[in-house]
Amino acid sequence: MVKSEAKDVAGYLAEVPEERRDALARLRDLCRAELAGFDEVMAYGMPAYERDGTAEIAFASQKQYISFYLMRSDVREAFAERLAGQDMGKGCLRFRRTEAIDYDLVRELLRATAAGPGEVC
Repeated sequence: MVKSEAKDVAGYLAEVPEERRDALARLRDLCRAELAGFDEVMAYGMPAYERDGTAEIAFASQKQYISFYLMRSDVREAFAERLAGQDMGKGCLRFRRTEAIDYDLVRELLRATAAGPGEVC
């Protein structure tokens, strides 16, 4: 599943592979807890979190992994050392196994994102 036609995040989670559902629901719970003032939306076929109409965070169940999109370049730069050992694309962390998700790191990235606005790539 790369792009969903779900109308909301609950619908998205209902259609992801069962073995990933708990991990994705946990990512959602973290986003909802840490991103106060953000809107939860479906954008580009995946759950996203917008501030003032701009998506800053998203996640998705891809074919081979779970993606966590960190669209703020300033946050990525601030965490460059911690992200260096991760499977990271230009703007996303890739978790090939659900048990490999570093929820503490995700929480810190979310908190840094929520702390103030910044440039989105």
